[in-house]
Amino acid sequence: ETRKDATLGDQKLCVFLDESLARQLVELGYRGTGEVVKREDFEARKAAIEIARLAERTQKKTLTSAGKDLQDNFLKALAVREDDNRNGKVSSVIFIRDRNSHGQEVSGYIDYAHRLKIEDFEVYFNGKRRLLPRPTDMSFYNWDNHIAVCNSTPNYQVITDNPEGLLFKYKRDRKILNVDPKAQPGDNSTRTPIQTQLYIQAVIFDHISRRKT
Repeated sequence: ETRKDATLGDQKLCVFLDESLARQLVELGYRGTGEVVKREDFEARKAAIEIARLAERTQKKTLTSAGKDLQDNFLKALAVREDDNRNGKVSSVIFIRDRNSHGQEVSGYIDYAHRLKIEDFEVYFNGKRRLLPRPTDMSFYNWDNHIAVCNSTPNYQVITDNPEGLLFKYKRDRKILNVDPKAQPGDNSTRTPIQTQLYIQAVIFDHISRRKT
């Protein structure tokens, strides 16, 4: 820690704090308003910042994909996107086509952020199970028995009445995600085919919300 001279209006205080902590205290309102900061208030703010720092470090360490020796491109792609989907910076939609445990061909679109919240992805990242679409996902189709299901999620509204195919409306900014491979995916969205040994076909759509909070 280094010694800093902080001026609050006409009051000059000598405090000891590190550079980043000093910046955060300024952001929290200590901007030279002429108000004398009580020692206990200062310590409370400092403690709150330290707790927030610890929580941030803990969050980074508790990513399900952290520390895993991932070999397949699909799992690597999920790992790269895990943190951003958990904190809401990016919303990814995963398309998978493959055969289930009964040998039936299934395909569907998965709301990655939503599945991360309701399911432990440890079994997928450690290779014990494969991520597959379910009837409870955004869309699910069984090619053998022709069962088709669509469900809106906390992040997306499913639009099924589009004559050219499925559309997903992201609820935060109301932007449309078009998953038709022949069309552009939409504003602030990208489509990334994944070369993988795990599935017949895998594609990840990434949407960045521009809504101001």
